[in-house]
This record gives sequence, C-alpha cells and structure tokens, in this order.
Amino acid sequence: MFSRISNSWELVKASYAVLRSDKELIVFPIVSFIGVIIVTISFAVPMFATGIFQALAQERVTRTGAEAFAFIIGFLFYLVMYTVIIFANTALVGAAMIRLQGGHPTLGDGFRIAFQRITTILGYALISATVGMILRAISERSGIVGTIISSILGFAWSVVTFLVVPVLVVENVGPIEAVKRSGSLLKQTWGEQLVGSFSIGTIFGLLGVVVILVGVLLTVVVAATKSVALMVLVIGLTILALLALSLIASTLSGIYQAALYRYATEGDTSGYFSEELIQGAFKSKR
Repeated sequence: MFSRISNSWELVKASYAVLRSDKELIVFPIVSFIGVIIVTISFAVPMFATGIFQALAQERVTRTGAEAFAFIIGFLFYLVMYTVIIFANTALVGAAMIRLQGGHPTLGDGFRIAFQRITTILGYALISATVGMILRAISERSGIVGTIISSILGFAWSVVTFLVVPVLVVENVGPIEAVKRSGSLLKQTWGEQLVGSFSIGTIFGLLGVVVILVGVLLTVVVAATKSVALMVLVIGLTILALLALSLIASTLSGIYQAALYRYATEGDTSGYFSEELIQGAFKSKR
C-alpha cells in the first residue's frame, strides 16, 4: 500500500513538472469549473422560477409524469454537463500532448483542438450521459445492492474509458470507436485484467481530507473567540484551498492521461515520466 502511495506521489511530481513548464494548462480546468457552475444555474433557476419543484413536491402531477419529467431534465443536465467537462478536458489533453511531444502549446492550441473535435465530443457526452443515467437508475431502484452494482459498473466504465480523450485528440475517431480503442490500448499495454493503482486523484483526496481537518480545527479554535469575521475567513480559505486542490488535480490528471496514451501507443515516456511509473499505472490482477 505504501509503495503505491509513493508511486502515486512520484506521478504527481512528474505531472507537476509538465504543469510547471506550461502553467497556463490550469486554465482549462478553471474554464470547466466555471462552465459547470453556469450549467447548474441555467437548469436550477428556471426550475425554481416556474414552480416546477413545488408542483412536484405537492404532487400536483402524476407519479408517471414526475418520473418522466425528472428523467428528461436529468438526462439533458448530464448531457450539457458532460459536454462542458469533456470539451475542457480535450483542450487540456491536446495542449499537454503538444508539450510532451516537445512543443510549446498555447491556450489557443488547446481550444482549437477541442473545437475541431466538437462533434465527437457531443457524441461521447451523449454516451456518457446515457451511462450515467443507467447507473443512477440502478443505484436508486435497487437499494444497497443497486448502489454496489452501480459503483462496480461505474469503476469499470471509468477504467475502460480512461484513454478516450487522448484517443479523440490524436486519432480523431468517432466516440464509440474511441471507447473501444481506449479499452484495447489498456488491455494491450497493461494486461487483460486491470486493477487501478493509487492515482493522482487518491493523493489529492488525502490532501483534501487534511485541508478539511485543518479547517475544522481552526474553525473550532476561532469559534472560541466569537469572531464571526474570523470564522467566515477560515471557512472561506478552506473552501478556496479545496478548490485549488481540485483544479490542480484535474490539470495533473489530464497531463497523466496524455502521458499514458503516448506510452501505450509509442512506448515513449517523453522524459517527464519514468518507464517504471507508467508501467505501474495499472497492474495485472494475479
């Protein structure tokens, strides 16, 4: 376990070396974050303004009608949300790929690549939204068993599609072919039975827990002073720290995906990552 955490930390440092070379890469996750907020508001405000939530709560519509409405709105929300996230991630991976190939990417390069793939991005967002709705239905309708099954299927889907975005960026294929290609590359490079190791997300998850614990501790200490201003300041700084961690983690994950794709297709680690780290990204289950 500790060796995996150590390897994950080395991956973080290697990915951060790329980010340090092109600091503007973090702009893409920021754009994604802002887009997610706008999409959420765009769906939530009309729902509240038209009184739809109140009508559903007071059962002024039939159960069947409520379920159909919830499904349609949920699917549209998933579709738009995934489109925004995948678009920004495509721009990030595209720019990171240029850097790993020895180039000097700009923000314009990343967005240009994403706009060139917009049709495919929409197709992949449609697939992702469909899978998301199916997993949500399984989780909600089957209790604890459904939640477990949904979690397992969700993990399997995330592994199979791990290299989809780099495939879209480099190979410019359709969304279905990109999913197939991603799964094929993982199997060919890391084995038929894949088990994810500790990842960049895990490291930043642990860092997030530390930030939350420190924030809670400081809030308790400040509460003793009965200073509302200090409490607001501590809570605000904690939220900003978590947001910063999330943005950095998203950026490093995109860089990492680009590096894994280069190794899977070309056997090249681009000088930023050691071959041992890349080979340990996934391990064959014994």
